[in-house]
Amino acid sequence: MSLQVVIGYGPAGAATAALLAERGERVRVIGRSPRENEPGLEHVALDAADQAALTEATRGAAAIYSCASPPYHRWATDWPPLQDSICAAAEANGALLVSLGNLYGYGPVDGPLTENLPLAATGTKGRIRAMLSEQLHALHDEGRIRAVEVRASDFFGPGVTDGGHLAARVVPNVLRGRKVQVFGDPDAPHSWTYISDVARTLVAAAREEKAWGKTWHVPTGPPRSARVMVALLCEAAGVPPVPVQRLSPMLLRAGALVSPMVRELQEVRYQFDRPYVLDSRAAQELFALRPTPEKDQFAGTVAWWRDRLATVS
Repeated sequence: MSLQVVIGYGPAGAATAALLAERGERVRVIGRSPRENEPGLEHVALDAADQAALTEATRGAAAIYSCASPPYHRWATDWPPLQDSICAAAEANGALLVSLGNLYGYGPVDGPLTENLPLAATGTKGRIRAMLSEQLHALHDEGRIRAVEVRASDFFGPGVTDGGHLAARVVPNVLRGRKVQVFGDPDAPHSWTYISDVARTLVAAAREEKAWGKTWHVPTGPPRSARVMVALLCEAAGVPPVPVQRLSPMLLRAGALVSPMVRELQEVRYQFDRPYVLDSRAAQELFALRPTPEKDQFAGTVAWWRDRLATVS
């Protein structure tokens, strides 16, 4: 049993920590908010950008899973010191660094997204993601750290709430029989990554030395439009289909005035206005992983949301 440290306790961090604990590892979770320890999980509250504190908290770790992310509108200021701190802790302690990334660094692309595409984004968030990836791989190539990067498309599934495009704005409405409004073209094909598959890929990448020093896409099911995804959620929930509409430009402009996240989303709206398809065959072949069956993805998502809504009602 080795020490595995998970930084960040959002949906991906929580799923990864739970999976590691299920597999008998000693798991330490680092987050900003104090939490009571859970069976198999030790929670440590600290600012992961505090290099000295993080280095001490990760001492003895076999692997560090970087699943944290600053608030959307603070990426430019908060990501560089956070990444520097995480890389420094990995280097100081000789721990493998398993970094969770996303697809922003590629920028707009015609055709499926593969791991060998250049990081050609020109927007602020895309360039930040590209810079983080380039830094990670440079440190690995220099022999200062051992690192592997895993990238995913938009999350959905148990635990994914306000930050998901198929989450808080969608599933509760499905369960209540109300119309759903989505960001972008509701009929554009889009890749959606199930949160459990993110955790499985992170853990698999840590255990497969041939994966280190490279980037891998999380095994993700066939692209589905938002309209089709909502229909499949309705089917899983056993409820009649609900209308699906595009969020109006006027409503988005109004939302941008009060919501930093809505404002920042404008930079990546190309992902939802055109086909956005993830190719994950390389990871599926190396790790012998397949996406969770769609039936189980939708059933798990609906069950989790039903429990959540019953608890808060």
